[in-house]
Amino acid sequence: MTAAGLFIALVFAYNANGREIGNSDTQPTKLAARELLLRGSLSLNHVVGATPAYADRWGFLLADDGNYRSIYSPMPALMAAAVTWPFWKAHIIDIRAPLAPSLMAAFTASVLVAFAVTLAFATTRQRLPRRRAMLLAIGLGLGTGFWSTVSQTLWQTETAVFGLALAMFGFSPSREGVGIRSAVAIGVGLGLAGGSRPQLAPLVLVLLAGTWMRARPRQAAWATSIVLVFVVALCAANLRWFGHPLGAQALLQDVNAELHATSSMFVIRFDGFAGLLVSPSRGLFVFSPVVLVAVAGMRHAFRAGWRSQLPWCVLAIVAQYALYASYAVWWGGHTYGPRYLLDVLPVAVPLAAESMAPPRFGRMAQIAAGIALAWSIAVAATGAFCYPHERWNTDPESVDRNHWRLWSVEDNQITRCWTSGWSPQNFSLFDRAAIRQLP
Repeated sequence: MTAAGLFIALVFAYNANGREIGNSDTQPTKLAARELLLRGSLSLNHVVGATPAYADRWGFLLADDGNYRSIYSPMPALMAAAVTWPFWKAHIIDIRAPLAPSLMAAFTASVLVAFAVTLAFATTRQRLPRRRAMLLAIGLGLGTGFWSTVSQTLWQTETAVFGLALAMFGFSPSREGVGIRSAVAIGVGLGLAGGSRPQLAPLVLVLLAGTWMRARPRQAAWATSIVLVFVVALCAANLRWFGHPLGAQALLQDVNAELHATSSMFVIRFDGFAGLLVSPSRGLFVFSPVVLVAVAGMRHAFRAGWRSQLPWCVLAIVAQYALYASYAVWWGGHTYGPRYLLDVLPVAVPLAAESMAPPRFGRMAQIAAGIALAWSIAVAATGAFCYPHERWNTDPESVDRNHWRLWSVEDNQITRCWTSGWSPQNFSLFDRAAIRQLP
């Protein structure tokens, strides 16, 4: 009952602003989801035919098979179609309505992220009392970009964090080991995460290695085989559509050079490693200091040995952090606060639970964590209700072309949101055009 109440409360919170917070990158995925329901195909030919300007956008590509397609993984579109289908068949919504794609995107993302946080709650209940497990879940669900970014649109991260939360639910048991059901959860979860967001390959590989270390060979083989099914299916689709197992990713460097003023795909620089954590407008610890609770748990991770899930969580986070920090566009383009490190937060949940376990989580630690939680929730709510009305990413200059703005303390994104006020887009989906065709 507690988990069900948490899930329902999160879905309501994520949709309280009544809008989708998307961008040009998210358009093809939600439109592909609607095309799948309407025409049984993931091609975007009808979409581009109705709006020819889409053909000039990066997310829409004329593939080798002669069809316009999204350059991103089709897995989130499949998830959105599955979530929306019963509401469409029950005539609750009409997916041909003008705002239906935005409604599908916002609702699907909110459901998947709410499920992810609920799974995190269930995972931490193995280690924490109910009250502390609930506080941890609130911190994850409402004190991070899960509220302001991931739950607000359909793209990649919402499906990835759901998959990782499922994988961690199966990966966490330590006393009874990894059974067959846990192995299936790990395999499906990591398959969803890697299949929807291939950039998570380092994290997926580390957790699979941990599964082989902690489980019997049969269970580890089950998990690995399931992950391979997802990988093979995605590569086969990419080969058929784009002629390359990685799909359109081979074109990404040219796009980065044009849009983001970068000269290479990866570069080892201090600003990437520091910026992901403490940049005034992109740092995870600036926007969500509540995550420091998980960081505190890292110092205890290796005491339990390699049969525990904790050291594998640390290695997975470090591997993924190193990849994102060395990526030339580490700030994630036009977004609110951190984006890339949101991927790894489900893997940090066991570490946060370790930090909060009695008697380690003393009075002073509770006070500090409470202050961090209050700030984190306030900042996340700011993004959900204000961004992108503050126009920080483009005013006075595009952050993609003028990277020094990422380090401006005087003009940072949080205070700009506070001074700009509520977004006029709020509650736009609370309209008949979101569920019914216009007469």
